[in-house]
Amino acid sequence: MKISLVVCVFNEEENILPLAEQIKQALDGFDYEAIFVDDGSTDRTRQKIREIADARFILVELRKNYGQSSAIQAGIDMAEGDFVATLDGDLQNDPSDIPSMIELADTGGWDVVAGIRANRKDGMLLRKFPSRIANSIIRRTTDVKIRDYGCTLKVFRNEMAKSIKIYGELHRFIPVLVALEGGTITQMEVKHHARIHGKSKYGINRTMKVVSDLLVMLFIKRYLQKPMHLFGAMGGIGIFAGIIIFIYLFILKLLHQDIWGKPIMILGMLLLLGGIQLITIGLIAEIQMRTYFESQDKKPYRVRKIERVGS
Repeated sequence: MKISLVVCVFNEEENILPLAEQIKQALDGFDYEAIFVDDGSTDRTRQKIREIADARFILVELRKNYGQSSAIQAGIDMAEGDFVATLDGDLQNDPSDIPSMIELADTGGWDVVAGIRANRKDGMLLRKFPSRIANSIIRRTTDVKIRDYGCTLKVFRNEMAKSIKIYGELHRFIPVLVALEGGTITQMEVKHHARIHGKSKYGINRTMKVVSDLLVMLFIKRYLQKPMHLFGAMGGIGIFAGIIIFIYLFILKLLHQDIWGKPIMILGMLLLLGGIQLITIGLIAEIQMRTYFESQDKKPYRVRKIERVGS
């Protein structure tokens, strides 16, 4: 089998050559390609990649810094191996775990093997504690039971890697994207090392990005094929509440009470108009959803395999 490694790097000049040596040692005897995706580095990262001087190493140079999700997608688009492995370029992931992960995927028939960083070598306050909270929230809301969503080290079957599309900052939610495609996922503990060279590209400020991406994933998971179920329900509730308020105001008027200028009248109008707008948004989303599937000949289902069980 052939293995494709996708390594996303951004200003990691001091880590490139040590990582290349680790990859060579870990995959000695395997047919592999190592795709380094340079995400707009401003240091000597690209020059260091060229110094590897090994035909199995490929440099994909992006025009600017697009972010990790786009860089991973670029590497996956280039990958030709039967299995695709993704790992960080900061030496915190260990390439020596990849053969065991591939063996697990191959023998167990798994579409994805996700790494769990054992004895994680990161700071507790700014990295590990927020990560644990985020992992717990994602597990509970998406119902995809992965222990470590933040571990980049994963192994995919090629067809599964090609079927998912990673936009924006959705690299953290790759297991959810795989689940949406009907893929099977397992986990295994992998080694994790402290960062020695360079600076981490992540900080506490990514919390709001994770929350925003989680809302996107929840919408995609639950309502991509039926957006009217979300917007229609919310709009219907708004319209119903608005009608109830106006009936109440009508009764007050029949009782000769002054209803003009009451805040509840303004609330009723907002609920009624807001409900109509939400239903309109739902109708537009339904049309867009059908355009998305039909214009690209996409199917709203995935077939795992087809067997002829009789002659």
